[in-house]
Amino acid sequence: MQILLPALPVIQDTFTVSNEIAQLTLSLSMLAIALGTLYYGPLSDKYGRKPVMLIGLCITFAGSLACLFADSIEFLILGRFVQAFGGAVGLVLARAMVRDVYEANDAARVIATLVMVMVVIPMLSPALGGELMARFGWQSVFSVVACFSVVLFVVMLYLLPETLKESVPFEGLSAMLSTYGLLLQSVTFRSYALCVAFVSVVFFSFIAAAPEIMVSAFNRPPNDYGYYFIMIPLGFMGGNYATKMLNQRFSINQLISLGGSIALVGISAALAFQMLGSGHPLALFVPVAIAVFGNGITLPNAQAAAINEFPQYAGSASGLTGFMQMALSAVAAQAVAWIYNGTAFPLLLMMLCASVLSLGLFHFGIKSQLRPV
Repeated sequence: MQILLPALPVIQDTFTVSNEIAQLTLSLSMLAIALGTLYYGPLSDKYGRKPVMLIGLCITFAGSLACLFADSIEFLILGRFVQAFGGAVGLVLARAMVRDVYEANDAARVIATLVMVMVVIPMLSPALGGELMARFGWQSVFSVVACFSVVLFVVMLYLLPETLKESVPFEGLSAMLSTYGLLLQSVTFRSYALCVAFVSVVFFSFIAAAPEIMVSAFNRPPNDYGYYFIMIPLGFMGGNYATKMLNQRFSINQLISLGGSIALVGISAALAFQMLGSGHPLALFVPVAIAVFGNGITLPNAQAAAINEFPQYAGSASGLTGFMQMALSAVAAQAVAWIYNGTAFPLLLMMLCASVLSLGLFHFGIKSQLRPV
């Protein structure tokens, strides 16, 4: 997803389209991830994690080739949609496999470790994408993604064990929707899942708007974004590491509250710097990195808590959480392009609203459990 971000302004110029149209290569790919998460979870609950993972990687490879040879913006958007639909398999099944292997009390700690490892490549990918684009053209990023898909396929084919211990019957779309309905009936599941979703809106709205802000608001070249962006996943990794350290001392709910509060402080600081007229990228990226540090605490705990509500449906719970996460993020990523006015204010206001909703809906859901019937 993120290796293409520095190239978005260049793609806009290449195909002579508006920023809103170019942004569809990101927002519709996020929607594809959301749709993919709905299917991969139930399929893996029935057929196992490994075969579904391998199929997803094949789809990713096919989508990458389509993007590589795209000669129109429409074909590029379609290729990105297919690529992302396949790539969604990793987001869903990695969390489900953690829940297969570890007990509930250890799941948040292990998911924090997993997520910390998972952000290393995304941390480097915008910088890598910027250099590839500058040296070989924006199409080269899809060659890299295709190669990664092949390498992962081979590694998982030979080294990944099957972690599903007992399959759950999958009887088609109606049964899948019934399972999702069962999950959504739980107030606790909804509160955690919505918390995850709006935390993700904070991150994905930022990565959608920041490349354009760097070019048009800060007057920096597109590849500069990749280097400043490194601060964001570093902040997220710091939050994941803090979760590992604090997991034994504080409850999951306490850590979610702590992370959400830190995120609000960081976003508020970024808004304050913009109001003071600071035009340097550090005035945006440093406070956002602080906010993402808080999200790095919140996200693994809220994800683990949502999945732990229904351990027998770990794949479906992970899938539904991922759908809510990516569907809302896709809407936010496209909305950010519509409301962009040449400054960082619309982005930061959206991020602030998402943080307030994440923390507020979490507390509302948790408190509603404590009310007497």
